[in-house]
Amino acid sequence: MKVLANDGISASGVTAIQASGHELFTTKVAQEQLVNFINEHQIDVVLVRSATTVRKDLIDACSSLKGIGRGGVGMDNIDVDYAREKGLKVFNTPAASSDSVAELVMGHMRGLVRFLHDSNRQMPLEGDSKFGALKKSYAKGVELRGRTLGIVGFGRIGQALAKLAIGAGMKVIFSDMHENHVDVELEFFDGQKATFTCENAGFERVLSESDFISVHVPGGDLIGKNEISKMKDGVFLMNASRGGVVNEEALLEAIESGKVAGAGLDVFTNEPTPAVKVLMNGKVSITPHIGAATLEAQDRIGTELAAHIDEL
Repeated sequence: MKVLANDGISASGVTAIQASGHELFTTKVAQEQLVNFINEHQIDVVLVRSATTVRKDLIDACSSLKGIGRGGVGMDNIDVDYAREKGLKVFNTPAASSDSVAELVMGHMRGLVRFLHDSNRQMPLEGDSKFGALKKSYAKGVELRGRTLGIVGFGRIGQALAKLAIGAGMKVIFSDMHENHVDVELEFFDGQKATFTCENAGFERVLSESDFISVHVPGGDLIGKNEISKMKDGVFLMNASRGGVVNEEALLEAIESGKVAGAGLDVFTNEPTPAVKVLMNGKVSITPHIGAATLEAQDRIGTELAAHIDEL
């Protein structure tokens, strides 16, 4: 089959696809030229990440397509239902990036409680002239150990985050529509394992009892002014799922009032042009949607995509 990886693919993915005898195109084709390229080369499978969209008009215009693959979890840039109605196989790689996203969230949490996100901005500017003042400003950090992390959405990423948080000495509760209490297994470097039970406390308890809240849901307007009002004073809020799940206006208002102590955001309402007031807020730790952007995750994504293609 002929495969177009329009948003790039890891070397391991290239190797796996070509080893199965498929012809792979890795040329980046502009969105407006995509239909012409697919039809000219009679592409069977198009692989995308978040940059390329595969909508109804493209599906209708490209009769050679047999499959659409998303390197990652969310498929909101693909008209999934319509494609499947037309007989196309649509697939993603939900398991490949779980650990990478979870580690990024932990990075935001650790950085926020010790002001790393802000001190890394200010030290290059004023560290040589205001060292003492900066030291005093950043001297009221707190530890994660003993705090409660509430996870909204307890799928693969939520459970991966729970393992890291438990390892850091945190209590973990969660809210999920499909899971009850869940046993998570921690694996250690020497082969030892330990199992911990996490409680499905429900959404309201997660809001009211958590010191840190991290959302891992596929979309929707989940956390707004009303939900924030139910949280503990001084809560930390993380979003590495989808832009808009946390209302940015409500979040900034809560940060200014002191209700929310800080936030870690990897996704934004207006990507790829996030609101400047979000980017410039000193109590928001920010990354440019890089949750799955580790070498290990990209390798796993590439080989998973190749396996799906072999099944077509």
